[in-house]
Amino acid sequence: MKNVNIPLCMLLIALVHLGASVPLSFNYGDALDKSLLFFEAQRSGKLPLQQQRVKWRGDSGLNDGFQQGVDLVGGYYDAGDHVKFGLPMAYSVTMLAWGAIEFRKEISDINQLENTLWAIKWGTDYLIKAHPQPNVLYGQVGDGASDHYCWERAEDMTTSRTAYRIDEAHPGSDLAGETAAALAAASIAFSPYNSSYSALLLVHAKQLFTFADRFRGLYDNSIYSAQQFYPSSGYSDELLWAAAWLYEASSDEYYLKYVVDNAVYMGGTGWAVKEFNWDNKYAGLQILLSKILLEGKAGSYASTLKQYQAKADYFACACLQKNDGYNVQKTPGGLLYVHDWNNLQYVSSAAFLLVVYSNYLSAAKTQLNCPEGQIQPPELISFSKSQVDYILGKNPKYISYLVGYGQNYPVHVHHRGASIASIFSLQSEVGCSQGFDAWYNNAEANPNVIYGGLVGGPDGNDAFSDERSNYEQTEPTLAGNAPLVGIFAKLQSLYGNIGSYHQNEVPVPQQKAPSTGTWKTQVPKTSEGVPVEFLHSITSSWSVGDATYYRHRVIIKNTSLKPISDLQLVIENLSGSLWGLSPTKEKNTYELPQWLKVLNPGSEYMFVYVQGGDQAKISIQSFH
Repeated sequence: MKNVNIPLCMLLIALVHLGASVPLSFNYGDALDKSLLFFEAQRSGKLPLQQQRVKWRGDSGLNDGFQQGVDLVGGYYDAGDHVKFGLPMAYSVTMLAWGAIEFRKEISDINQLENTLWAIKWGTDYLIKAHPQPNVLYGQVGDGASDHYCWERAEDMTTSRTAYRIDEAHPGSDLAGETAAALAAASIAFSPYNSSYSALLLVHAKQLFTFADRFRGLYDNSIYSAQQFYPSSGYSDELLWAAAWLYEASSDEYYLKYVVDNAVYMGGTGWAVKEFNWDNKYAGLQILLSKILLEGKAGSYASTLKQYQAKADYFACACLQKNDGYNVQKTPGGLLYVHDWNNLQYVSSAAFLLVVYSNYLSAAKTQLNCPEGQIQPPELISFSKSQVDYILGKNPKYISYLVGYGQNYPVHVHHRGASIASIFSLQSEVGCSQGFDAWYNNAEANPNVIYGGLVGGPDGNDAFSDERSNYEQTEPTLAGNAPLVGIFAKLQSLYGNIGSYHQNEVPVPQQKAPSTGTWKTQVPKTSEGVPVEFLHSITSSWSVGDATYYRHRVIIKNTSLKPISDLQLVIENLSGSLWGLSPTKEKNTYELPQWLKVLNPGSEYMFVYVQGGDQAKISIQSFH
């Protein structure tokens, strides 16, 4: 099929039907806000009066550290329990801070920077307390075994609040290294707003890195009770990770030289990985160091940094299914699938890294080089968006795995506080075993919605069971949520705060200066009998001087009963930036991202462009 011109005219009718009604697009700004609410729900300690929006929570853990003679009040509970695990908490702070650094403008544009910095600071204030001496770091408060024996609210805790530490005689390079990375990254995030706090964070980060490097060992060999819950696979990645962040925060060449000199010995240029999480930092390290190379600041270290970037490419290509067979597994519904237990934490971290790497590649005006071809930076964002959209409801179960987002989400979340009536409505104490009898085994929905909690998610076949006892699938974690803030901010900036469509939208007439509205055009049936519908809308506009710019969203929908492959579009009169399609070698010709080979019957794909004046002219070049 060749050169079918598409006038963009007519009214779009509201919802897409793919077996069930799901939004054609998502309100990422709302999802971001809810993700930050989750961190407020996880707070331990004396809750603030003004910056506490989760009203069913009360003060808790007010004597943490008392037995050890140190103030460890504050920080975050890890998941659906009430242990403060230092390693995943520090990792979560690192990811929140990285999001605030990379997407500061995007977060600011939707008035969420203050909430984001509060989420970071609630963690860093605690991490500073947990580091009372240069070579001492408290890495855990509470005991997982006794905590899991009880089902009670944080405000009623009767379980052990023992604090566990690492020191010179009992080292933990992984824990100290990740905490150093968190404080260094947070130092950058706070630098424009609170220089003295930023400087304090950097002082602690440097001390912790020195401690981690001089006194080496696995933290769970020193804090034995962590082995059952957050065992460490090694500490070399955390040492490199911490050094990389310290270089970013301080510009001290000592730390850059450290990651170069130890690149081979510590596996930085040797490990090619397909996951990134609280335990394995190599992919994040490799992408972060690629930034230095792409910015042209590598100098004499360029050769080694190119080796780091080669491994960053491996991770990205594996996610995009372009790694010559060595790819990340995907479910039939298209979700990256890394581990059976709480898989969505690996999805959120991968999506975050791809969006960040896309930024780095775009700024350098280069592309991702995969064994199966070159990938343009916007395709990384498009793939991340597909994963995020799956999380928010575009999946075979039509369920949002972000609690409280949309109309259909898990209501039996494995979370003690959410599953028991608030202390403000049920003021009598809920005992250790009483909680199991009265609340854990209760078939009713949780009385408190833990907004923004990213649950573990579906299995490898996209199946999900919303049961409180199914903790592998229904428990939210800090580590899973932290990368979402940055991703949602980026997607919000590209696709707008548009939410779902509504049937009462009114037609907007075509104008030379386009107005916000929605149109559709159906391509006439050809001899092949393949109709394609293009849904066009303008989601926002803004002015710079005398010029007005518009964000255009175009959705390609296959309305036939046959799959469409190799779809190529000609886009003329395009004067601005475009996201979601890949340019071909032919002028003005674009194709779907390489990870999306086929547009199945009834399915759709969205791309976005920004420009002033008239909308671009779109035509179909070819398809199969």
